[in-house]
Amino acid sequence: MNKVFLCEYIHPEAYKLLKAHTEIIREWDRLGEADGLINRNLSISRAWMERAENLKVIGVHGTGVDGVDMAAAADLGIQVFSVPHRNSQSVAEMNVALMLALGRKLLMADRMIRQGSVDVSALRGMEFSGKVLGLIGIGDISRRTAKICRDGFGMRVIGWSRHLGADGVVEPGIEIRKSMDEVFEEADVIMPGLDLTEETKGLIGKKQFEKMKPGALLINTSRGAVLEEKALYEALRTGKIGGAACDVFTEEPVTAENPLLHLENFIAAPHLGANTEEALKNVGMAVVRELLERLDIQTNE
Repeated sequence: MNKVFLCEYIHPEAYKLLKAHTEIIREWDRLGEADGLINRNLSISRAWMERAENLKVIGVHGTGVDGVDMAAAADLGIQVFSVPHRNSQSVAEMNVALMLALGRKLLMADRMIRQGSVDVSALRGMEFSGKVLGLIGIGDISRRTAKICRDGFGMRVIGWSRHLGADGVVEPGIEIRKSMDEVFEEADVIMPGLDLTEETKGLIGKKQFEKMKPGALLINTSRGAVLEEKALYEALRTGKIGGAACDVFTEEPVTAENPLLHLENFIAAPHLGANTEEALKNVGMAVVRELLERLDIQTNE
């Protein structure tokens, strides 16, 4: 029977399917026995893969493969796959949840109430009807977010993608801009929707924050390292931008030492975008099914 290394949570239905057709191993000292591996948040290096001498397949529980040394996997003949789009709706809804919490200063209001001293003048928020949403990257999550904001709030949506020209057609209701800078200049709310690659690492920094409107907001649920966190901190500290909310950070799990967490105009979440019952089941079942298929295990489903 094939053995699969699993040391992180997957949905119970997905676990049940995996257990029915493989031996699940969790002990690190048995890593070398594994034929397959399911990865959520581990950083898998060449040295790590070389320890797993029988490893044939790595299944990524989600969209991005930036946590795996892809060059090493290719050298070692290890297949790597992900299961994109299964959690897109949950992440899109997280984008909107963070936008509302930030724009209406809900966390600040909660803290004031708990401390017994409410200053309503400090809680003046933003109405999103008629505002401009700016998308940096226009993938499935961004398109779903755009639909919620456009149809639900009456926001105008603009966007830029490295893969689209000014005449690129994405879908009705998204106006394509020629450059990323144009989006930062026009938008009231900026939402990156980028995979982490060498091209996108640190793509958004001081130059872009300086172009944002006073009071504009930034929401990031994509990858932490697409932002320069020090530049974001300065833009927030000096009041150059109105606020930011991040579900992802350059170093995760994020700790209290991160200076962003000490700012009143910043909201943090611990990578919860896809952490819903529906998304976990969709992603879990998809990654287990494809892993079994790549290991040539028949399930009769």
